[in-house]
Amino acid sequence: MAETIYICIVSATYTTFMSIKLVGREKEQEILRKVLDTPEAEFVAVLGRRRVGKTFLVRSVYGALIRFDITGLQNATTKKQLKNFAVHLRSAFGEISPKETPEDWLDAFQFLTECLDKTLDPAVKSVVFLDELPWLAGRKSGFLDGLSYFWNSWAVKKNVVVVVCGSAASWMIRHVVYNKGGLHNRITRRIHLMPFNLYETDAYLRSRNVALNPFQVVQLYMAMGGIPHYLKEVDGSKSAIQNIEQICFSGTGLLHDEFLKLYPSLFDDATHHIEIIKALGGKWKGLTRQEIIDATGLPDGGNFSRYLEELVHSGFISAFNTFGKKQKDALYRLTDEYSLFYLHFIQPLHQNTYERDTWQNMSQTSHFKSWSGYAFENICLKHIEQIKKALGISGIFSTSGSYYHKGNSDQKGVQIDLLIDRKDSVINLFEIKFSAEPYTLTQSYAHDLLQKIASFKALTGTRKQVFLNMLTTQGLQPNTHSIGVVHAAFSLDVLFEKA
Repeated sequence: MAETIYICIVSATYTTFMSIKLVGREKEQEILRKVLDTPEAEFVAVLGRRRVGKTFLVRSVYGALIRFDITGLQNATTKKQLKNFAVHLRSAFGEISPKETPEDWLDAFQFLTECLDKTLDPAVKSVVFLDELPWLAGRKSGFLDGLSYFWNSWAVKKNVVVVVCGSAASWMIRHVVYNKGGLHNRITRRIHLMPFNLYETDAYLRSRNVALNPFQVVQLYMAMGGIPHYLKEVDGSKSAIQNIEQICFSGTGLLHDEFLKLYPSLFDDATHHIEIIKALGGKWKGLTRQEIIDATGLPDGGNFSRYLEELVHSGFISAFNTFGKKQKDALYRLTDEYSLFYLHFIQPLHQNTYERDTWQNMSQTSHFKSWSGYAFENICLKHIEQIKKALGISGIFSTSGSYYHKGNSDQKGVQIDLLIDRKDSVINLFEIKFSAEPYTLTQSYAHDLLQKIASFKALTGTRKQVFLNMLTTQGLQPNTHSIGVVHAAFSLDVLFEKA
């Protein structure tokens, strides 16, 4: 349920009230509010990819409790970052702030402690908010030393909450969460803010007076994912196809070139990250680590592992265990909806070739059919809890993954879109289909499904009960061919449930 929070923003010269609707994020809000009630200082790290709403969440929950905040400047020198810090000090504390620019980050944080000491009410927990930390902490800048000094020598003894945010999630994990220096083991709470799921996406759109049915919402989600900054561009008077046309294919659309900014904003040298993204974008079944190396030509080693780790932590790719196989055989998939959409539909078109109804025409092609199947499958893999709820097995421990067995001249290959392996000796196999109409099972397809189940049992040697389920956008049309083959069928509506 959307919640209205009234925020008082206080500056040196004026006070303004504004109403902001914060949708979803219940667990994250609870964490942020809980630290206000503890008797000790708190150090909170908020991680999450670009445009996911980290800053909005922190400002919405804390509002006027934020006594000082600063956002790092992208690609700026340490000198410019320090000058920016001085400007924010003067804005927050007025005449009591030092008039000179700090020489280094130790000076900067010393200035901050002096200003806070003069203004803080010890009975009220105040917030210091440092946003886009990776931009502030350039190489050899000394920022982390200054932050360590600030926390260990001052903040830890005060009634404060220090919140640090960063879009480069893996950088935040390596340098802050698992810092080996003065910040070692100092983080008291960690929030990894994920994109909206379908339930939250629908709620967010409705909070902006966009009332679309689930099929329309899923089409939007397949193109741009659950990123609030992207979704705010949706026009409630237009269909999903019309919105995608405007947002992704017009020269003024937010997402027609977002891809070119996205990865460089997160990684110092994004070239290799983009190579991996492109390799995964071309393979529907996903790729193993070795297959990614073969496809990109990147050397195996520590740097390659770091690229993968950074892309996983930032939410662009996901690793899925293959049933019955070792961890090293995990399949990596490109699961960032926008990146996949960009590579397959926006990038191939030069801006000058955009025509009216570009997406309408593309959505009639065979390539759209194969992409939509994969994109919808990715969405289902992100909504496992909702699928388990629909199956009635939320309370049963289970693991999920996929299954792939390459065929040969003697045996046909087997691919399972989604597999849920349950502790109650049951395995649910899912066939996932994207269709504008209720899906109808043909006799030949029903035969193929029975063969798939038989092959899966034979190849894995499982003794568990195997149920075949179907999850389709518009549901399954029951007929004689589905009886005895499909144990239970679900429509996309189950994905919109609150987990």
